[in-house]
Amino acid sequence: MREVFKRLIFLALFMLIATTVYAGNIISASYKAGDLVEIKGKIVPGKDLYITVAQQKMFAPKDTDGVHEVIKFKKAAKKNGFSKDTKIPPLYYVITNTPEKFGKTDTKKFGGPSVLMSKGNGIFTTSMFYLKKKFSEIDPVSRGMLGPIKTEDQWNFFRWANESSYGINTIVKEGNRKGKIVIFSRSVITDQSSDKYWDKGTSIKLDKTTGEFTASFKSFRHTPPGTKFDVYLNGSKVGNYKIEKNGFWLDKGYRYMNPLWIIIGAILVGTYFSMIGAAGGLLMAAFQVLVVNTMGPVGINAANVLKPSNMALTLFSPLGSFYRYAIVEKRVAWPVGISFGVGIFIGSIWLGKYVSAVLPMKEYKEWLAVLVVLMGIKTLMEMRPSAMKKRKNIQAMTKKFNDEIARAKSEGRSAEMGSIEPVKTGLMDYRFKFWGEEFKINPLLFAILGLVIGMVSRSFGIGGGFLLVPAMTTLGALPMYVAVPISLIGTCFSSIGAFIGYLMTGYLPDMTLAISIIIGGFVGGMLGSRCQKLFSEMTLKIILAATLFFLFFRFFKLEIWI
Repeated sequence: MREVFKRLIFLALFMLIATTVYAGNIISASYKAGDLVEIKGKIVPGKDLYITVAQQKMFAPKDTDGVHEVIKFKKAAKKNGFSKDTKIPPLYYVITNTPEKFGKTDTKKFGGPSVLMSKGNGIFTTSMFYLKKKFSEIDPVSRGMLGPIKTEDQWNFFRWANESSYGINTIVKEGNRKGKIVIFSRSVITDQSSDKYWDKGTSIKLDKTTGEFTASFKSFRHTPPGTKFDVYLNGSKVGNYKIEKNGFWLDKGYRYMNPLWIIIGAILVGTYFSMIGAAGGLLMAAFQVLVVNTMGPVGINAANVLKPSNMALTLFSPLGSFYRYAIVEKRVAWPVGISFGVGIFIGSIWLGKYVSAVLPMKEYKEWLAVLVVLMGIKTLMEMRPSAMKKRKNIQAMTKKFNDEIARAKSEGRSAEMGSIEPVKTGLMDYRFKFWGEEFKINPLLFAILGLVIGMVSRSFGIGGGFLLVPAMTTLGALPMYVAVPISLIGTCFSSIGAFIGYLMTGYLPDMTLAISIIIGGFVGGMLGSRCQKLFSEMTLKIILAATLFFLFFRFFKLEIWI
């Protein structure tokens, strides 16, 4: 009896000590997104510090309603050891002075074609914190410090979500970047004195002799408003806090962004797009990735919000410029534009969804990279004097246009642009005059080309002009002043078809983002149509070639800034 009494006293003393030495105080009950979250307290002297911050609302693969995500999660779960019911906190951080208990720092290769990446190589090198591959590899004491993550399948899901690009873009929505490239997601972090780029903004001050500590870390700048977090100190829950709104919140874009910046960006891209008829969708996508950082609700991949939102530019920027090109200046070759538009509509709304099943997206982008760089080289080759001599009609047209620019400048007026004068209309033979020079093109050929570009458009969420314009100037031997309006007809058709395709699979754009892009794109389209005649044929081709080479670097992941 005396022995039992001693044990009860010992247990009571132990519980008393535990409640006094494991004490954590969250400095504030709420923080704005991006603020420093500070936690003070005391642990057992001589022990290591483990603070786990976990989003209260958990996510499991079964929670998504995305058609493509369901398929992706099923494959990833089978391969990585979790199930559709496995739940993890989307935003989750372990702040500790001993990160090596949960993983290790090692070399990370990234960038370059898939033939390099498939072998674990890349043209760029950085460091990365790799989580332990198995839950059982973490010592039992450290496993007990992970808060809501308690099982092997949870650890497997957590590791996949934080280390794979798909998991980051679909679940976590936050990443550690090298340049503009997301390498992995922030999860296990320590004091910034480590000089690791993922620990920047984190501070840990621990006095092991007394057990007193102060720790702080920068909250995710794009944490959704109203998100609640639980805080665990050395395995015990000590409190919670909430993240408050910090700016204009895009519900589906899942980011804080002032719509005015989106409008300005869309004006710039729309102007450029309407001048050369190419790369508007791709440049707007780059703007969304680099500036807006468009994501999507937890469980929906970022691409499935970005792409339908992108359609707003490739539809409304052409509409903004089309009035001048078609009505005022009358330089639209309608038979070619309509045939191309029909082809691209069919390709984008019907055939596009089958492309990824035939050719993996990584390889698909790289074949496009090869194609666009060949087009870029061909475009530059056409500018050689020997090539210009062979295309006497373009050479003569260019001279007439340059003469008109000189006259307009001397007379103090705006230069006038030539118009399309049909000569012969046929399914396979369409001829017209422009600046008095005759041109010939095959509408059926461009209808077939439209099918291909439509598939590309649906897959990327772009208009397809970056393929059509160089095809018309190289294969069709058309001047840029004629190729651009035709391209804009095609991008309207492709945008409508691709957007309907996304709606049919249940993917909607962020409406604030889309409306901002519509406004900016329409204004940019009007500006671009007026600016185009300020540039010579040669200058427009140089701009087009530069754009194609930019896309080559983009598709092959040879650049670190995008």
